[in-house]
Amino acid sequence: MNSITRNISALTRDVPGNISIVAVSKTRTPEEVLEAYNAGLHTFGENRVQELVSKKRVLPEPINWHLIGHLQSNKVREAVAAASMIESVDSLRLLRMIDGEAGKHKKIIDCLLQVHIAREETKSGFSVKEIEETDWTAISGSLPCVRICGLMGIASFTDNTDQVRSEFRSLARLFQNTRLRCFSNYTWFKEISMGMSGDWRVAVDEGSTIIRVGTLIFGERINK
Repeated sequence: MNSITRNISALTRDVPGNISIVAVSKTRTPEEVLEAYNAGLHTFGENRVQELVSKKRVLPEPINWHLIGHLQSNKVREAVAAASMIESVDSLRLLRMIDGEAGKHKKIIDCLLQVHIAREETKSGFSVKEIEETDWTAISGSLPCVRICGLMGIASFTDNTDQVRSEFRSLARLFQNTRLRCFSNYTWFKEISMGMSGDWRVAVDEGSTIIRVGTLIFGERINK
C-alpha cells in the first residue's frame, strides 16, 4: 500500500462518516490526485481556477471539483463551468457574477459564503457583521442559478488551540443564526466548511460538515 492510500485509510478511519473530506490537491500532480481518487476520495479542492481546469481535463469525470481559493472576477466563467462548488465567495458582486455565468451554462452552482474569522488581515471573506446584516433570503431569491449552501472559514494560523476553537465556534454560531434568520426553508443550507490538516479535529468538534485536507493525504508540499 503506497503512502497516499495509507494516509487516506488512516484519515477516513478517524473522520466521522457524516463529515465530507475535500482533498486539497493544489500543486499536486494528476497522478497523485488519481491515486487519491482510486483510494476512495471523490472531492478535490483547488485554489486556482487554471489548475482546477487543467486537472479536470485529464482526470475521471465523477470527481467533484471545489474551488477553495480566492476567485478573481475574470476567472468566474471558467470556475462556473468547471467546479461543482465554489467555497470562496467573498462578495455580493462575485455572487451575482457567478449567477450570471451559471445562467449562461444552464446550471445551478453550489456556493459557500466565505467569512473572515481569523485575526490575520490577509484572509478574505465577508465580515461577520456583513453576514448578520444582509437579507440573504432576498439575495438568494434574486439568484436563480446559485444555491447558497452554507459558510466557509479559515482559522488563524496559530498553535493556540483555544483561539482556533473560538474562531470555529463563532462561525458555527453565525451559521446557525443565519440559517434560522434567512434559510429555514432551504434544505441545502447545511454546510460549514472549516478545518484543515492541522485543525480539523477542533473544527469537527465545533460543528464542521466539510474539512479541507491536503498535507495529511499527500504529505508535505514540496515548493518547486
